[in-house]
Amino acid sequence: MPLSEHEQHLLEQLEKQLHEDHKFASSMKSNAAPGGYSTRNIAIGAIIGVVGIIALLLGVSSQWIPVGVLGFALMCIGVYVAFSKNAFGKVGKGRTRSGPQKSSFMADLESKWEARHRDEH
Repeated sequence: MPLSEHEQHLLEQLEKQLHEDHKFASSMKSNAAPGGYSTRNIAIGAIIGVVGIIALLLGVSSQWIPVGVLGFALMCIGVYVAFSKNAFGKVGKGRTRSGPQKSSFMADLESKWEARHRDEH
């Protein structure tokens, strides 16, 4: 579906501004998050998950319901840890384990946005 004339005009303006602001464009490229999951978290999560499976099978075979429930809970925790990016992440550079913090990338973007907004007015 082609863009309308208004949308094309806006896109051209954005491209022009991006080409003019080389510093912003280079900071966007350098601050891009690599993504992916931590190998350490996957290993820890897998170990917790395996312990959970063993506890679940032990609880089911011996008919100990609390052990089976504990095993299921450990399996869920293992999956959560394996697929989380900051479950056992490093503490530092402004990050704490006490609560969600804004990354420095987002803080930089917000400060640049506010500075640009102030300059326009």
